[in-house]
Amino acid sequence: MTDILDHIVYLIPPGSLHEAVANFTSLGFNVIPGGTHAGGETYNALILFDEGPYIELISFTRPPVPDSTHRWAQELPGWIDWAHLGTSDQTTDLAQILNSRSSNQYEYDATVPGGRERPDGRVLKWRITAPKLSRHSPGSIPFFCGDVTPRDWRVPSNVDKNVDHENGALGVAYVRLLTTSDPEIIRKRFDGVLGHAPAKGAIWKLQTPSKRQSAELIVDAPKTDEEIAFLKEKGRETALYQLGIRVANAGSVTVQQSLYGRLEFVV
Repeated sequence: MTDILDHIVYLIPPGSLHEAVANFTSLGFNVIPGGTHAGGETYNALILFDEGPYIELISFTRPPVPDSTHRWAQELPGWIDWAHLGTSDQTTDLAQILNSRSSNQYEYDATVPGGRERPDGRVLKWRITAPKLSRHSPGSIPFFCGDVTPRDWRVPSNVDKNVDHENGALGVAYVRLLTTSDPEIIRKRFDGVLGHAPAKGAIWKLQTPSKRQSAELIVDAPKTDEEIAFLKEKGRETALYQLGIRVANAGSVTVQQSLYGRLEFVV
């Protein structure tokens, strides 16, 4: 299955992860330390939910060099990308599976290794299958993260205190993209990546690792001046605009602006 939502990536300017941690804490989230990624270029903190998908707050340890080949080196701060759960089976060629049903609407590169060292010294390993950057800007279609070490090491949402949020957050309700691309092209693209048609319009149902609750991928055209300006600033046809967070209390339903991106709390 290629429709299991794993995590959403939120980029912070180099060396300023602590500012995002403070900001999301002020919004009622419990933020836990993540660690430093293999190679030392980036480090992160995590916002975990019992349902499985999580938010990754990530920052470069220092400003990337102009010719950096890192996938996110040229990205503006805010919501920049999202991942679906990949496979840990090294005999499975996920890129080949995805590309075989692309109808030339997208292309994935070969799977590569990745990892991170936690603050407690535990080393995590995973496998990344990402869209070809020359064809797809980050946040236009998902990348895939398949665990080699247990997922609970990477996403310790099985520890109750890690998923206890003051704002009553339970999980990710939706990921919303804005696009000016042809709706038929968008539909074919995501039908191929996810392996199924949308539930309605341009809204696809996404599974979650816990299998207790589903989420949605919403892809629509910009409607407001703010949305139009967002895509113009991004300088691309499709970009990740807003994240929906499911909360327990209807009184918490509101749109929040974090330092660099929009959140909507929904029941």
